[in-house]
Amino acid sequence: MGMKAVRRLAAGGAALAAAGWALRDVPAELGGTASGERLERMLRSPQYRDGTFHNSVPASLVEPGSAPGIAAQMMRDRASRQPAGEIPLVARPATPRSAEGVSAIWYGHATTLVEIEGHRVLFDPVWSDRVSPSQLVGPRRLHPLPVPLTMLPEVDAVVISHDHYDHLDRATILALTAGQSAPFLVPLGIGAHLERWQVPADRIIELDWDEDAVVGGLRFTATAARHFSGRTLRRNDTLWGSWVVAGQRRKVFYAGDSGYFDGYVRIGAAHGPFDLTLMPIGAYSANWPDIHMNPEEAVAAHLDLGGNVMLPVHWATFNLAPHAWSEPVQRLGREAEATGTRLVVPRPGDRIDVDDAAKPDAWWEFGKPAAGALRVLGSEADAAT
Repeated sequence: MGMKAVRRLAAGGAALAAAGWALRDVPAELGGTASGERLERMLRSPQYRDGTFHNSVPASLVEPGSAPGIAAQMMRDRASRQPAGEIPLVARPATPRSAEGVSAIWYGHATTLVEIEGHRVLFDPVWSDRVSPSQLVGPRRLHPLPVPLTMLPEVDAVVISHDHYDHLDRATILALTAGQSAPFLVPLGIGAHLERWQVPADRIIELDWDEDAVVGGLRFTATAARHFSGRTLRRNDTLWGSWVVAGQRRKVFYAGDSGYFDGYVRIGAAHGPFDLTLMPIGAYSANWPDIHMNPEEAVAAHLDLGGNVMLPVHWATFNLAPHAWSEPVQRLGREAEATGTRLVVPRPGDRIDVDDAAKPDAWWEFGKPAAGALRVLGSEADAAT
């Protein structure tokens, strides 16, 4: 064998070794499988039958025959799905807890820290660069995190809506397990993932829809959503959901991922009204209308719930659908104006106070004013000016 062949073999071996090292965590990223008492609870769930969980209203994941067209559109419209400038970030130091109000810091995508009557709740924390089983491939961030995870203040609870990679991030869970003491509240079955990732069993609280738990003075109720789950090719082994978080006087609703359905009317009647709703407005498509709301449907759901102020989430951070980057918030502004809906649209990392919402400045336009949108995107006092 000549030296060139030897070098090629050596280079190939090194490449394979590097790939193997990079992919070493993929099996763990896939999560765990329920067994024992956890599996027994799943089998007793009204949402579980024929080996998987089901929506209360049937949902189609992708319209038949649409995959080639979706792929072509995602490749063709790349430029429009990028922000037109550098996304402005805010890195604020932690503020003292307030025993009265409701505030929120949106870190990007669905990751949001909400303070309710002095208790801090972290929703769907994702600090990784990619939302994928491997950090080599998959959707990558369009903006950095406003702050490192180590700068996060002490939280009282971590809430997960479902097990998709853009909502349940193993690296972040590992860091929160080591650096925080808060329990993880999750829908049925997701505890198997957490246990595989060495989260102590006494820090895992699994709930079915309409079950609740009290943590640190707040009542957490798992409520329905219209979506699906899965970290592998197999779907719906774990439950998905939305969440109601209630203090003595104030309430917050987090929708997770969901298509629009009549369940929001029922949730609003049972648990509302809400001081703040966190509603997803991005990653929608006509090819999967049942599992991701569009902005107009998000406003309708907010109104069904009896929401006061709406904070849009699930946009701006990852490219997950064919729509243009700023389209969700532009459509949201128009629908909010038409319906009189109060919005807060903070920069990633900025803090908003529900009782004193500052007038936003259409930062997503990068210096180009969004005509007609600003009047409805602030407090009532702002709207009057």
